[in-house]
Amino acid sequence: MFFASDNSGPVPPQVMAALTTANTGHVMSYGTDALTDAVTDQIRTLFEAPDASVHLVATGTAANSLALATLCQPFDTVFCSPVAHIHEDECNAPEFYTGGAKLTLVPGDDRMTADALRIAIKGQGNRGVHGPQRGPVSITQVTEQGNLYSLTELRALATVAQNYDLPVHLDGARFANACVALNCTPAEMSWKVGIDVAVFGGTKNGLMGVEAVIFFNPAHARAFELRRKRGAHLFSKHRYLAAQMSAYLQDDLWRDLATTANARSAQLLDGLQGLAEIRNDARANMIFAALPRALHQKAQAAGAQYHISGDLNGEDPDGLLTARFVCDWSIDPTDIEAFLDLLGKA
Repeated sequence: MFFASDNSGPVPPQVMAALTTANTGHVMSYGTDALTDAVTDQIRTLFEAPDASVHLVATGTAANSLALATLCQPFDTVFCSPVAHIHEDECNAPEFYTGGAKLTLVPGDDRMTADALRIAIKGQGNRGVHGPQRGPVSITQVTEQGNLYSLTELRALATVAQNYDLPVHLDGARFANACVALNCTPAEMSWKVGIDVAVFGGTKNGLMGVEAVIFFNPAHARAFELRRKRGAHLFSKHRYLAAQMSAYLQDDLWRDLATTANARSAQLLDGLQGLAEIRNDARANMIFAALPRALHQKAQAAGAQYHISGDLNGEDPDGLLTARFVCDWSIDPTDIEAFLDLLGKA
């Protein structure tokens, strides 16, 4: 009954097999191997972007921070939602890698609106040398609150950015889950709606640790490569990153894993209806739901693991505490049923 994070599950056997296959003999290092070249071509084909610049890194924080650093200057500001991962969960890494660019939080909830973004952009970059200059727009899909932007909403945000000649970055740690939920292609959720650089996440969707940073304008390639090296994120044994991504792309494993994770989340969501107050538009693999404190206490005492906002040991047993439930590809449906049965009896 583990619903704490999709970072915590095992690696699919196809990926482990690919790593074993790659672990033979000697090959060139630092991404100059044939497997990396093949993966680059695979990603370009998947995204329908034959000229895209593709780069692999081991973590989402590196992917986001290095991408943003490539898109902006130290005196710029990055526009994002108040709960964006780059703001709440990356320990100021974007500011560090950009050399000091600040983040401007667009008022609202986890999903920025085009109007709110326009107002935020107007409010910055108008003080000459005395204030921050307008920089990239960063969108998180799936959001940190488990919600989805529609393709129309993504296009509207990108259009606002384009009107100010600003690039758009997509934090796609759960890119695959969003694609499945929206029933769209990677191209439709990236450059076709105006995204300039996308992170094609793998770690939260079953990989040991690899993310692809995709610049749809190859002019950014050299700058990213230099920043990746300078930032200590260029793996010497790069083939082990490429091997994971190769297996991920083979026969659309990335989509199969995300489809399973989303289906497990839908199963959990269905069972929570009537037992909990659902607090997000849970269409991907993350559910925010409020349950009484006493119910949380019994569930966690029985071994269920998930994150709770608030004091689990507070005095009011009926007080509602919001939990975050995240499903990955490996969750057993019987564990979900056992958890729901536990809640129902409690």
